[in-house]
Amino acid sequence: MELAVLSLSFLALLLLGVPVAFSIGLSSVATVLYAGVPVAIVVQKMVGGMQVFSFLAIPFFVFAGELMLYGGIADRIVRFANALVGHVRGGLGMSNVVGCTLFGGVAGSALADVSAMGSVMIPLMKKEGYDADYAVNVTTHAALVGVLMPTSHNLIIFTLATTGIASVSVLNLILGAVIPALLLTLCNLGAAYYVAVKRGYPTRGAFPGWAAVLVAFLGALPGLLIVLIILTGILSGIFTATESAATAVLWALLVTAFVYKSLSWHDFLKACAKACKTTGVVLLLIGISSAFGYFMALYEVPQKTGELMQMVSSNPLVIFLLINLLLFILGTFLDMAATILVCTPIFLPIAMQYGMDPVQFGIVMLINCALGLNTPPVGVTQFVGCAIGGISVGQVMKSILPFYSALGMCLMLVTYVPAFSLWLPSMFR
Repeated sequence: MELAVLSLSFLALLLLGVPVAFSIGLSSVATVLYAGVPVAIVVQKMVGGMQVFSFLAIPFFVFAGELMLYGGIADRIVRFANALVGHVRGGLGMSNVVGCTLFGGVAGSALADVSAMGSVMIPLMKKEGYDADYAVNVTTHAALVGVLMPTSHNLIIFTLATTGIASVSVLNLILGAVIPALLLTLCNLGAAYYVAVKRGYPTRGAFPGWAAVLVAFLGALPGLLIVLIILTGILSGIFTATESAATAVLWALLVTAFVYKSLSWHDFLKACAKACKTTGVVLLLIGISSAFGYFMALYEVPQKTGELMQMVSSNPLVIFLLINLLLFILGTFLDMAATILVCTPIFLPIAMQYGMDPVQFGIVMLINCALGLNTPPVGVTQFVGCAIGGISVGQVMKSILPFYSALGMCLMLVTYVPAFSLWLPSMFR
């Protein structure tokens, strides 16, 4: 009965439009009151869940992404992407995909990616004759690659969500995400090119030459180096994953304020305020989810969910498909951090029981959450893209199938071919 109170109150609060963090907290309190357990347990679990040193990486990565967003990195990345692939059919769409991938590697946030790249590329694509729905779909789907990049704070959140279930190092998760990120980019390029050909979009001039590509690359290089610095620093043992986040902030400040000289004092304050707000929301979710996770473990939610799935099938291929479907559905109603924190304790033990490595599950989880970011009713990246493009979500959804199919293909490959996410980490053991 306590489990019914926990789950039904949580779902009811979500349907009533209560914010996710408060829905999780109130459902935990309702369960405590029904079970006659001291309410202090909820507070203890919340405080204990937030008192982890590794959490320092989250505000640092968020702050670095905001500095990159307000510091003018996007314009230089756009110039490099245009020089590289802007001459092919649907060239601006292809440039958009490459640019979003590169900026996602720098900022580590899909929302920052679509905000920065979308404000540059979507109006430009519309001006050049591309349909608004195409411009928005290309931008919002390409921006999702940011959740798999080394600067993504969601990687840190997942490793913390696995505490007590499995031992997942941040380094292995970062390395495991590299090839899926490249695969996701290739799938996005394929979808952008397919739609461009189908709609008859023109080519955009001739290839400017490798000299022009090199000049554009050198202009974008200081910003792009952040990914290399993080990977090299962690792999060499110079600094830990938490220290790498602080290094990212320092590098972002140096590049935007002293190299590009594009970060004004006003923009710096805006980046600070936005980072504080995002960090506060994430830490609140982490603390409340710790209490929620305690009750899920106490009432054996993972075991009961696994038993229900076994009633459908005991085939690992079917079980993995069911996990993907449930994660996708839940990801459309919860934001990314909440999905990771709530769903990992439920589905990771089941996936491990059927032979999936925790690192591979982490990448599968992140891709599903990324799809949720671009799906109503809580598709924040899609909402931002539509606002920039001046088009309704309904119009964008009508032509979203090729892009959804591309991301779905990537998800299935990562789910059923472990080498995509496990080969690179195995090379550094």
